[in-house]
Amino acid sequence: MKPLVLLTQNSKMKEILQRLDQVIDSDSSILLIGETGVGKELFAEYIHKKSKRALNPFVKVGLSAIPSELLESELFGHEKGAFTSASTERKGLFEIANTGSIFLDDIDDFPLSLQSKLLRVLESKEIMRIGSSTTIPVDVRLITASKIDLKELVEAGKFRLDLYYRINVIPVYIPPLRERPEDIQLLLEHYIKHYAPEKTIKFSDDALKLLIQYNWPGNVRELKNLAQRLAIFARDTIRPDDLPLEIRVENPVQLIVKACKHCFLGDGMDFNQVVSCLEINLIREALKNTKGNQSQAAKLLGLSLSTFRDKMKKYQLDNNHK
Repeated sequence: MKPLVLLTQNSKMKEILQRLDQVIDSDSSILLIGETGVGKELFAEYIHKKSKRALNPFVKVGLSAIPSELLESELFGHEKGAFTSASTERKGLFEIANTGSIFLDDIDDFPLSLQSKLLRVLESKEIMRIGSSTTIPVDVRLITASKIDLKELVEAGKFRLDLYYRINVIPVYIPPLRERPEDIQLLLEHYIKHYAPEKTIKFSDDALKLLIQYNWPGNVRELKNLAQRLAIFARDTIRPDDLPLEIRVENPVQLIVKACKHCFLGDGMDFNQVVSCLEINLIREALKNTKGNQSQAAKLLGLSLSTFRDKMKKYQLDNNHK
Protein backbone atom coordinates (compact mmCIF):
# COMPACT_ATOMS: atom_id res chain seq x y z
CA MET A 1 0.00 0.00 0.00
CA LYS A 2 1.35 3.41 -1.03
CA PRO A 3 1.98 5.55 2.09
CA LEU A 4 -0.05 8.71 2.43
CA VAL A 5 1.97 11.87 3.09
CA LEU A 6 0.50 15.12 4.38
CA LEU A 7 2.55 17.98 2.95
CA THR A 8 3.28 20.91 5.25
CA GLN A 9 5.96 23.40 6.23
CA ASN A 10 3.87 24.87 9.02
CA SER A 11 5.10 24.34 12.59
CA LYS A 12 1.58 23.87 14.02
CA MET A 13 0.76 21.27 11.40
CA LYS A 14 4.00 19.42 12.10
CA GLU A 15 3.13 19.36 15.81
CA ILE A 16 -0.29 17.92 14.99
CA LEU A 17 1.22 15.15 12.87
CA GLN A 18 3.76 14.31 15.56
CA ARG A 19 0.96 14.09 18.11
CA LEU A 20 -1.09 11.86 15.82
CA ASP A 21 1.85 9.53 15.25
CA GLN A 22 1.96 8.95 19.02
CA VAL A 23 -1.66 7.75 19.20
CA ILE A 24 -2.22 6.36 15.73
CA ASP A 25 -1.87 2.70 16.73
CA SER A 26 -4.24 2.96 19.67
CA ASP A 27 -7.96 2.35 19.26
CA SER A 28 -8.91 5.67 20.85
CA SER A 29 -11.56 7.73 19.08
CA ILE A 30 -10.24 10.80 17.27
CA LEU A 31 -12.29 13.95 16.63
CA LEU A 32 -11.02 16.17 13.80
CA ILE A 33 -12.16 19.80 14.08
CA GLY A 34 -11.74 22.30 11.28
CA GLU A 35 -13.45 24.52 8.74
CA THR A 36 -15.06 23.14 5.60
CA GLY A 37 -12.46 22.19 3.00
CA VAL A 38 -9.55 22.12 5.43
CA GLY A 39 -8.72 18.47 4.67
CA LYS A 40 -10.35 16.48 7.50
CA GLU A 41 -11.03 13.49 5.25
CA LEU A 42 -7.38 13.41 4.21
CA PHE A 43 -6.36 13.42 7.87
CA ALA A 44 -8.74 10.53 8.56
CA GLU A 45 -7.23 8.56 5.70
CA TYR A 46 -3.74 9.35 6.99
CA ILE A 47 -4.67 8.02 10.45
CA HIS A 48 -6.07 4.81 9.01
CA LYS A 49 -3.23 4.13 6.57
CA LYS A 50 -0.56 4.63 9.24
CA SER A 51 -2.35 2.50 11.82
CA LYS A 52 -2.21 -1.23 12.48
CA ARG A 53 -5.59 -1.46 10.73
CA ALA A 54 -4.21 -0.16 7.42
CA LEU A 55 -4.83 -3.38 5.46
CA ASN A 56 -8.42 -3.62 6.69
CA PRO A 57 -11.50 -1.65 5.53
CA PHE A 58 -11.65 2.13 5.69
CA VAL A 59 -15.25 3.33 5.38
CA LYS A 60 -15.97 7.03 4.83
CA VAL A 61 -19.44 8.34 5.68
CA GLY A 62 -20.64 11.85 4.79
CA LEU A 63 -23.43 12.17 7.34
CA SER A 64 -24.81 15.42 5.95
CA ALA A 65 -25.37 13.76 2.56
CA ILE A 66 -27.56 10.94 3.91
CA PRO A 67 -31.27 11.69 4.55
CA SER A 68 -32.05 11.30 8.26
CA GLU A 69 -34.76 8.71 7.58
CA LEU A 70 -32.21 6.46 5.85
CA LEU A 71 -29.27 7.03 8.18
CA GLU A 72 -30.02 4.29 10.71
CA SER A 73 -30.29 1.66 7.98
CA GLU A 74 -27.13 2.93 6.26
CA LEU A 75 -25.05 2.78 9.44
CA PHE A 76 -26.42 -0.32 11.14
CA GLY A 77 -28.09 -2.31 8.35
CA HIS A 78 -31.50 -3.99 8.17
CA GLU A 79 -33.10 -7.40 7.79
CA LYS A 80 -35.31 -8.43 4.89
CA GLY A 81 -38.84 -7.19 5.51
CA ALA A 82 -37.81 -4.79 8.27
CA PHE A 83 -39.75 -2.06 6.44
CA THR A 84 -41.69 -1.72 3.20
CA SER A 85 -38.74 -1.25 0.83
CA ALA A 86 -36.43 -3.75 2.58
CA SER A 87 -36.63 -6.49 -0.03
CA THR A 88 -33.26 -7.98 0.98
CA GLU A 89 -31.06 -7.95 4.04
CA ARG A 90 -28.33 -5.32 4.07
CA LYS A 91 -25.12 -4.88 5.98
CA GLY A 92 -24.63 -1.50 7.62
CA LEU A 93 -21.50 0.59 7.20
CA PHE A 94 -20.29 -0.27 10.72
CA GLU A 95 -20.49 -3.96 9.83
CA ILE A 96 -18.64 -3.34 6.54
CA ALA A 97 -15.91 -1.47 8.45
CA ASN A 98 -15.36 -4.38 10.86
CA THR A 99 -11.64 -4.81 11.79
CA GLY A 100 -10.88 -1.46 10.14
CA SER A 101 -11.76 2.21 10.62
CA ILE A 102 -14.93 4.20 10.05
CA PHE A 103 -14.86 7.94 9.38
CA LEU A 104 -18.04 9.85 10.25
CA ASP A 105 -17.73 13.26 8.61
CA ASP A 106 -20.00 16.13 9.69
CA ILE A 107 -20.79 14.50 13.05
CA ASP A 108 -22.23 17.90 14.01
CA ASP A 109 -25.11 17.12 11.61
CA PHE A 110 -25.87 13.76 13.27
CA PRO A 111 -29.58 13.63 14.29
CA LEU A 112 -30.23 13.84 18.01
CA SER A 113 -32.78 11.02 17.68
CA LEU A 114 -30.07 8.54 16.62
CA GLN A 115 -27.30 9.66 18.95
CA SER A 116 -28.27 7.24 21.74
CA LYS A 117 -28.06 4.30 19.31
CA LEU A 118 -24.65 5.40 18.07
CA LEU A 119 -23.49 5.71 21.67
CA ARG A 120 -24.66 2.15 22.42
CA VAL A 121 -22.77 0.81 19.40
CA LEU A 122 -19.58 2.57 20.47
CA GLU A 123 -19.84 1.38 24.06
CA SER A 124 -20.99 -2.21 23.45
CA LYS A 125 -18.98 -2.72 20.23
CA GLU A 126 -21.91 -4.47 18.63
CA ILE A 127 -24.71 -3.48 16.28
CA MET A 128 -28.25 -4.67 15.77
CA ARG A 129 -29.75 -4.42 12.32
CA ILE A 130 -33.20 -2.89 11.97
CA GLY A 131 -35.75 -5.68 12.24
CA SER A 132 -33.39 -8.06 14.06
CA SER A 133 -33.12 -9.16 17.69
CA THR A 134 -29.59 -10.51 17.26
CA THR A 135 -26.48 -8.45 17.95
CA ILE A 136 -23.42 -8.55 15.71
CA PRO A 137 -19.98 -7.75 17.20
CA VAL A 138 -17.98 -5.06 15.41
CA ASP A 139 -14.38 -4.00 15.93
CA VAL A 140 -13.84 -0.54 14.43
CA ARG A 141 -11.62 2.46 15.05
CA LEU A 142 -13.83 5.56 15.11
CA ILE A 143 -12.70 8.82 13.50
CA THR A 144 -15.16 11.71 13.42
CA ALA A 145 -15.01 15.23 12.03
CA SER A 146 -16.84 18.44 12.83
CA LYS A 147 -16.78 21.87 11.21
CA ILE A 148 -17.79 23.53 14.50
CA ASP A 149 -17.02 23.16 18.20
CA LEU A 150 -19.37 20.42 19.40
CA LYS A 151 -19.50 22.04 22.85
CA GLU A 152 -21.79 24.67 21.32
CA LEU A 153 -24.23 21.95 20.24
CA VAL A 154 -24.02 20.27 23.63
CA GLU A 155 -24.88 23.56 25.36
CA ALA A 156 -27.77 24.09 22.92
CA GLY A 157 -29.16 20.62 23.71
CA LYS A 158 -28.55 19.36 20.16
CA PHE A 159 -25.73 16.92 20.95
CA ARG A 160 -25.54 14.40 23.79
CA LEU A 161 -22.88 15.13 26.37
CA ASP A 162 -22.09 11.42 26.88
CA LEU A 163 -21.63 10.91 23.12
CA TYR A 164 -19.43 14.01 22.96
CA TYR A 165 -17.11 12.54 25.63
CA ARG A 166 -17.09 9.20 23.79
CA ILE A 167 -15.92 10.61 20.45
CA ASN A 168 -13.74 13.41 21.84
CA VAL A 169 -11.04 11.20 23.37
CA ILE A 170 -8.33 12.72 21.16
CA PRO A 171 -9.42 16.08 19.71
CA VAL A 172 -7.36 17.44 16.80
CA TYR A 173 -7.82 21.03 15.58
CA ILE A 174 -6.75 21.48 11.96
CA PRO A 175 -5.86 25.14 11.26
CA PRO A 176 -7.36 26.81 8.17
CA LEU A 177 -5.13 27.51 5.21
CA ARG A 178 -5.00 31.26 5.95
CA GLU A 179 -3.19 30.43 9.21
CA ARG A 180 -0.45 28.49 7.41
CA PRO A 181 0.60 30.65 4.45
CA GLU A 182 3.92 28.80 4.10
CA ASP A 183 1.94 25.80 2.81
CA ILE A 184 0.21 27.63 -0.04
CA GLN A 185 2.99 27.46 -2.64
CA LEU A 186 3.95 23.95 -1.52
CA LEU A 187 0.41 22.62 -1.97
CA LEU A 188 -0.22 24.46 -5.24
CA GLU A 189 2.97 23.08 -6.80
CA HIS A 190 2.10 19.59 -5.55
CA TYR A 191 -1.42 19.60 -7.03
CA ILE A 192 -0.39 21.27 -10.30
CA LYS A 193 2.24 18.54 -10.74
CA HIS A 194 -0.45 15.97 -10.01
CA TYR A 195 -2.81 17.36 -12.64
CA ALA A 196 -0.14 18.24 -15.24
CA PRO A 197 2.99 16.12 -14.62
CA GLU A 198 4.39 17.04 -18.02
CA LYS A 199 4.47 20.78 -17.23
CA THR A 200 7.01 22.83 -15.32
CA ILE A 201 5.12 25.80 -13.92
CA LYS A 202 6.47 28.58 -11.71
CA PHE A 203 4.85 31.53 -9.91
CA SER A 204 5.83 35.16 -10.43
CA ASP A 205 6.59 37.07 -7.23
CA ASP A 206 3.48 39.23 -7.70
CA ALA A 207 1.22 36.21 -8.19
CA LEU A 208 2.70 34.44 -5.18
CA LYS A 209 2.17 37.54 -3.03
CA LEU A 210 -1.52 37.66 -4.00
CA LEU A 211 -1.96 33.95 -3.27
CA ILE A 212 -0.42 34.29 0.18
CA GLN A 213 -2.48 37.40 1.01
CA TYR A 214 -5.74 35.74 -0.06
CA ASN A 215 -8.08 34.56 2.72
CA TRP A 216 -8.86 31.10 1.20
CA PRO A 217 -12.44 30.74 2.54
CA GLY A 218 -12.67 27.30 0.88
CA ASN A 219 -9.33 26.21 2.34
CA VAL A 220 -7.42 23.31 0.72
CA ARG A 221 -10.43 22.27 -1.35
CA GLU A 222 -10.49 25.71 -2.98
CA LEU A 223 -6.72 25.61 -3.51
CA LYS A 224 -6.96 22.18 -5.13
CA ASN A 225 -9.64 23.42 -7.55
CA LEU A 226 -7.47 26.42 -8.44
CA ALA A 227 -4.47 24.15 -9.03
CA GLN A 228 -6.52 22.06 -11.45
CA ARG A 229 -7.57 25.19 -13.36
CA LEU A 230 -4.00 26.51 -13.49
CA ALA A 231 -2.68 23.13 -14.63
CA ILE A 232 -5.01 23.28 -17.63
CA PHE A 233 -4.54 26.90 -18.72
CA ALA A 234 -1.14 28.08 -17.43
CA ARG A 235 2.02 27.72 -19.45
CA ASP A 236 5.41 28.47 -17.91
CA THR A 237 4.88 31.18 -15.30
CA ILE A 238 1.71 32.03 -13.42
CA ARG A 239 1.16 35.78 -13.24
CA PRO A 240 -1.53 37.86 -11.48
CA ASP A 241 -3.74 37.93 -14.60
CA ASP A 242 -3.86 34.12 -14.52
CA LEU A 243 -5.52 34.18 -11.09
CA PRO A 244 -9.28 34.46 -10.40
CA LEU A 245 -10.75 37.88 -9.72
CA GLU A 246 -11.39 37.16 -6.04
CA ILE A 247 -7.66 36.55 -5.51
CA ARG A 248 -6.45 39.47 -7.62
CA VAL A 249 -8.52 42.13 -5.87
CA GLU A 250 -8.88 43.00 -2.22
CA ASN A 251 -11.85 41.81 -0.21
CA PRO A 252 -14.50 44.27 1.06
CA VAL A 253 -12.96 44.58 4.54
CA GLN A 254 -9.62 45.55 3.01
CA LEU A 255 -11.45 47.96 0.70
CA ILE A 256 -13.05 49.69 3.68
CA VAL A 257 -9.70 50.22 5.37
CA LYS A 258 -8.11 51.44 2.16
CA ALA A 259 -10.94 53.59 0.88
CA CYS A 260 -12.56 55.10 3.93
CA LYS A 261 -9.95 56.70 6.13
CA HIS A 262 -11.93 59.93 5.78
CA CYS A 263 -15.01 58.23 7.26
CA PHE A 264 -13.11 56.94 10.26
CA LEU A 265 -10.88 59.93 10.92
CA GLY A 266 -13.04 62.84 9.89
CA ASP A 267 -14.79 64.97 12.52
CA GLY A 268 -18.38 66.19 12.54
CA MET A 269 -19.92 63.34 10.53
CA ASP A 270 -23.20 61.87 11.72
CA PHE A 271 -24.22 58.22 11.28
CA ASN A 272 -25.92 58.63 7.90
CA GLN A 273 -22.99 60.62 6.52
CA VAL A 274 -20.51 57.92 7.60
CA VAL A 275 -22.64 55.18 5.98
CA SER A 276 -22.92 57.17 2.75
CA CYS A 277 -19.19 57.85 2.73
CA LEU A 278 -18.44 54.16 3.21
CA GLU A 279 -20.78 53.07 0.44
CA ILE A 280 -19.51 55.67 -2.05
CA ASN A 281 -15.88 54.79 -1.48
CA LEU A 282 -16.50 51.04 -1.50
CA ILE A 283 -18.29 51.29 -4.85
CA ARG A 284 -15.53 53.46 -6.34
CA GLU A 285 -12.79 51.14 -5.09
CA ALA A 286 -14.63 48.06 -6.34
CA LEU A 287 -15.06 49.60 -9.80
CA LYS A 288 -11.39 50.55 -9.80
CA ASN A 289 -10.30 47.01 -8.93
CA THR A 290 -12.57 45.47 -11.56
CA LYS A 291 -11.69 48.03 -14.26
CA GLY A 292 -15.23 49.35 -14.39
CA ASN A 293 -17.02 46.00 -14.66
CA GLN A 294 -20.20 46.56 -12.64
CA SER A 295 -21.15 42.89 -12.47
CA GLN A 296 -17.75 41.92 -11.03
CA ALA A 297 -17.74 44.91 -8.69
CA ALA A 298 -21.16 43.94 -7.32
CA LYS A 299 -19.99 40.35 -6.79
CA LEU A 300 -16.89 41.62 -4.99
CA LEU A 301 -19.05 43.57 -2.55
CA GLY A 302 -21.57 40.74 -2.10
CA LEU A 303 -24.37 42.74 -3.74
CA SER A 304 -26.80 41.87 -6.51
CA LEU A 305 -26.18 43.78 -9.72
CA SER A 306 -29.51 45.60 -9.39
CA THR A 307 -28.72 46.74 -5.82
CA PHE A 308 -25.25 47.86 -6.91
CA ARG A 309 -26.70 49.93 -9.75
CA ASP A 310 -29.38 51.41 -7.48
CA LYS A 311 -26.63 52.63 -5.13
CA MET A 312 -24.65 54.09 -8.04
CA LYS A 313 -27.78 55.97 -9.10
CA LYS A 314 -28.49 57.08 -5.51
CA TYR A 315 -25.03 58.61 -5.14
CA GLN A 316 -24.90 59.80 -8.78
CA LEU A 317 -21.73 57.84 -9.46
CA ASP A 318 -20.45 57.24 -12.99
CA ASN A 319 -18.44 54.29 -14.24
CA ASN A 320 -15.14 56.17 -14.11
CA HIS A 321 -12.79 53.84 -12.24
CA LYS A 322 -9.58 55.79 -12.66
